[in-house]
Amino acid sequence: MQNQFIAYLQDELNVSSEQIQLALRQCEMFPSQLPMILWQYGLINLGQLDQIIDWWEMN
Repeated sequence: MQNQFIAYLQDELNVSSEQIQLALRQCEMFPSQLPMILWQYGLINLGQLDQIIDWWEMN
């Protein structure tokens, strides 16, 4: 599921691989926190966070 989620971030929200890797390093212990880490670091905006939550609930 994480691969699908990363593909969604890159394809739909234009989050770069580097940004995703940064966030993944920050949440190694808690991978489910990836969306929040992306938002906290300013790599996605609040609207994108809402889109991620919607995607997460549907998958």
